[in-house]
Amino acid sequence: MRKSKQMTISADLKSELLQYQRNEITEHYFYQRLIKNISSEKNRQVLLKISRQELQHYYTWRKYTGIDIGPDRYKLWKYLILARVFGFTFTIKFMELSEEAAQHRYAALCDSIPEAKSIVDDERRHENELIELLDERRLRYLGSIVLGLNDALVELTGVLAGLTLALQNTNLIALAGLITGIAAAMSMGASEYLAKKLEESDKNPLRAAFYTGITYLFTVGFLVLPFLVIEDYLLALPLSLTTAILIIGVFNYYIAVAKEVSFKKRFLAMAGLSLGVSALSFLLGLGIRTLLGVEI
Repeated sequence: MRKSKQMTISADLKSELLQYQRNEITEHYFYQRLIKNISSEKNRQVLLKISRQELQHYYTWRKYTGIDIGPDRYKLWKYLILARVFGFTFTIKFMELSEEAAQHRYAALCDSIPEAKSIVDDERRHENELIELLDERRLRYLGSIVLGLNDALVELTGVLAGLTLALQNTNLIALAGLITGIAAAMSMGASEYLAKKLEESDKNPLRAAFYTGITYLFTVGFLVLPFLVIEDYLLALPLSLTTAILIIGVFNYYIAVAKEVSFKKRFLAMAGLSLGVSALSFLLGLGIRTLLGVEI
């Protein structure tokens, strides 16, 4: 790395700048690693610009610390794993959220370090503009994923709640839930395929159907799992509903970060709908069982 004349600063400020310096070089290495797995030339160029910007910030802080420092390996691997699981757009915006506190501190350093202002401008304006240029396939099909997830949560929590008192047997509940869920997943996938076929858009109907169907299937699997491993149906049901809430929470946090929308509003609406349908289905199952006098 290039050498530059070190400025005279206090020990406390030097320690603080070293942390900022490490963050910048960590993010630079992250973008460099990420670029290797990106096929889109447009996305590669955007990430390359951000990577160079982070390296420039690193050299700015280095001018004051006079020390070369390596990346934070833990953060680097954490970001790479997040990008693999949730996609690079989510991970980059997640990283930007975590930097907000640092940006406020950068602004406070402007009097003693003139270059801090340009770094703040880069973080708040240039990088955000670049990030908005990113085009990730999974986000283009987010509507299909939401369709599969939302329908699976509402329908399956309702079905499982209704079957719990109607059947009172975890094996039977799991069997009925899986059959219902798999059939519904294929139906939802087919419906999404036909819907996208009729729409004039750049979305591939088969890909949209796949995202809807596979999301539905995974959700069904997670919701039915408690009934497969627990014999007490009255314990399996609340665990299944808890799983539904966790899925809703994780997914809505993903949307909130990736699309920059309100987490709380979407989470409460989705959770309220799923739990409301479950409660009504539970009572319906009890009523039908009583009315028909069915004993299993």
